[in-house]
Amino acid sequence: MVMRRVDLRSDTVTKPTETMRAAMAAAEVDDDVLGNDPTALRLETEMAKMMGKEAALFVPSGTMGNLISVLVHCDVRGSEVILGDISHIHIYENGGISTIGGVHPRTVKNNEDGTMDIDLIEAAIRDPRGELVYPTTRLICLENSHANTGGRCLSIEYTDKVGELAKKHGLKLHIDGARIFNAAVALGVPVSRLVQAADSVSVCLSKGLGAPVGTVVVGSQSFISKARRLRKTLGGGMRQVGIICAAAFVGVQENVGKLEGDHRNAKALADGLNKIKGLRVDIASVETNIIYIDIVEGSKMTVEKLCKKLEEHGIFVMPESSSRFRIVLHHQISASDVPYTLSCFQKILNGGPEENGN
Repeated sequence: MVMRRVDLRSDTVTKPTETMRAAMAAAEVDDDVLGNDPTALRLETEMAKMMGKEAALFVPSGTMGNLISVLVHCDVRGSEVILGDISHIHIYENGGISTIGGVHPRTVKNNEDGTMDIDLIEAAIRDPRGELVYPTTRLICLENSHANTGGRCLSIEYTDKVGELAKKHGLKLHIDGARIFNAAVALGVPVSRLVQAADSVSVCLSKGLGAPVGTVVVGSQSFISKARRLRKTLGGGMRQVGIICAAAFVGVQENVGKLEGDHRNAKALADGLNKIKGLRVDIASVETNIIYIDIVEGSKMTVEKLCKKLEEHGIFVMPESSSRFRIVLHHQISASDVPYTLSCFQKILNGGPEENGN
């Protein structure tokens, strides 16, 4: 029986720490829908300060945070948002901006580094003179770090340029910052400076920061006032929510400083995997905690078979296709888990030596 478990499917799989559980048990609470939960207010105040924005709002999920943000900025049905063709909002959020908000997505190709070419963004902005037949462009969305390109980081310089473009055309800029702290740590810049150009940011607390639940959206006081009403409309208003905000606050205090270690482990794991016969990793693309691995063409191994064999060793990864899978590092993956994982891959693919999983 394998005792060791190395769960690399996502950074959403972390378990609440003992400190989080203690904070949850001791949390001072009240009715947050009425605006009185002191622990929620403390978390929101801290997040607004960290992100350099006027106000913040706790919501149940990143998907809801992005949906609320888009709907606040695109408050007229038939509005259009410009976003990346492989962005999380466009691919993985059930088309909510369209089905719920009546907002039309206009996609621009994401480059390998997660950016969209500035000139292509500008070309996608609708000419107001064509409003009789076109949707009205009201918003640009960026994602930082960019998950589908392997956790690549958008720089301050790039983000500022997109912000300048948005202002030039009277548009708003929203950043899907599910892993914005990963990006800030990897770039070595203050997170508030990284999102300075944005009118709103959604910050997931249950990925790299390790909280069990929740996202915070930040923006101006006016933006958050509108967001609060939309949260209620979407069923996201919760009562004694301080119980889960307490765990999120611990994550913000304790786990931002651990992200650099996650990135180090990711680079070490990516380098080791790329040296194993039958696997290929674009080492240059590993900037944060996400790794995409390809099984080389002609191999007899498939992702499905590999996943089953890895699970026998207590290792779990995320299949992407028959020849590609994803690994995401987080604070509950130790430095010793890296060589153990590499040894298991080596054993499965090439019959090499294997470390003890007990």
